[in-house]
Amino acid sequence: MLGRERGRRDTARDESPRRILQRPGALLRGELLPGNFRQFLDGLRLDGLRRSAGHAPAQRHGNPDAVVDCAVYAGGARRAEPGHPRQVPYPEAARIARRRRNAFVWLGLHEPDQATMTVVAEVFGLHELVAENATSGGHRPGVETVGEVTRLVLRAARYVEHDRLTATSEVVETGDITVLIGPWFAITVRHGPVGPLRAVREELETRQDVLRHGPWSVAYAVGNRLVENYLEVAAHVERDLERLEEETFATVRTDGIAHIYQLKREMVEFKRAVLPLADPLTRLLEARNLPAGLQPYLEDVRGRLSRAVDRVASFDDLVNSILQARLAQISIDQNDDMRKIASWAAIAAVPTVIAGIYGMNFAVMPGLDSPYGFTGAIAAMAGLGGGLYWRLKKAGWL
Repeated sequence: MLGRERGRRDTARDESPRRILQRPGALLRGELLPGNFRQFLDGLRLDGLRRSAGHAPAQRHGNPDAVVDCAVYAGGARRAEPGHPRQVPYPEAARIARRRRNAFVWLGLHEPDQATMTVVAEVFGLHELVAENATSGGHRPGVETVGEVTRLVLRAARYVEHDRLTATSEVVETGDITVLIGPWFAITVRHGPVGPLRAVREELETRQDVLRHGPWSVAYAVGNRLVENYLEVAAHVERDLERLEEETFATVRTDGIAHIYQLKREMVEFKRAVLPLADPLTRLLEARNLPAGLQPYLEDVRGRLSRAVDRVASFDDLVNSILQARLAQISIDQNDDMRKIASWAAIAAVPTVIAGIYGMNFAVMPGLDSPYGFTGAIAAMAGLGGGLYWRLKKAGWL
């Protein structure tokens, strides 16, 4: 009897994190401790959940959980938790935020795989489709609400420095950021190297009046920074367009239009990041759960976004104008070349005709018996050719 009781106690003590996780709500009740949680993630990469994701993502040697930062905020400030001077493991941060009044978690992720997002969804109570969509990039800007969670998708943009615009120059690089906003958490999921959010977090932590509005302040801070980046990229692109315009209408022009088409392709990518964001911002301002104190801030973001949209639209028109002007120039140059070719062909036809006539080997032809026949034929060729050259030169064909 005692042996059976001891065996049951040993079994309970040695119970694996996976067995604990199988019980509904185990993570949210705190039954999975941070130490065991790390062991669980290690096992997770080796078996079940990774295989059930349908693929095997590349191993993350430096950051296996794709966590950039995680912190608990309350009263407009970041709270330092005992034993975690830098960042709090997100299962523990979730428990703290749920128990503390007016507190929320900001979890920042960079390119998480399906297995990681499965665990995050369990911790924060996300819908499986929301978690699945967050693992892939390339989404169009938009906003949707699933239950109590609002999903906001944004496109980040960055200007790529280059000395000279060529047919292969990369002008604008884009990525995407998904912001998941819940009652007590904000999760930012970033894909690609564009749009790091460390500076956004640091700036928001200095603005306690904004941070007091809870998880929605994260959505505002991220959107505000991305719109600022749009305007910065637009300023750089405007200088590229000015240089391209000067090059197009310069006295000495470069050949080809491939670099103009390349810039137009880059502008298409930039437009896809900027223009579709206007509608999600409008819908976000109409959301019922948006704090009233954040509405003026988001209105300011929408106003600056409108300026960015207008500038990008004008860039597209300017690129088209430059392209049409360059095509017209090429067409004129081709016409000039054709007139020159036709002129020289006409001049060359004069001696060809004369030589052809005298090359028919008839017995009786004018000048054959004259000692001045050859000289006269050459003089006729030169005279007619010179006269034709003078006439074509005067007409502007040569």
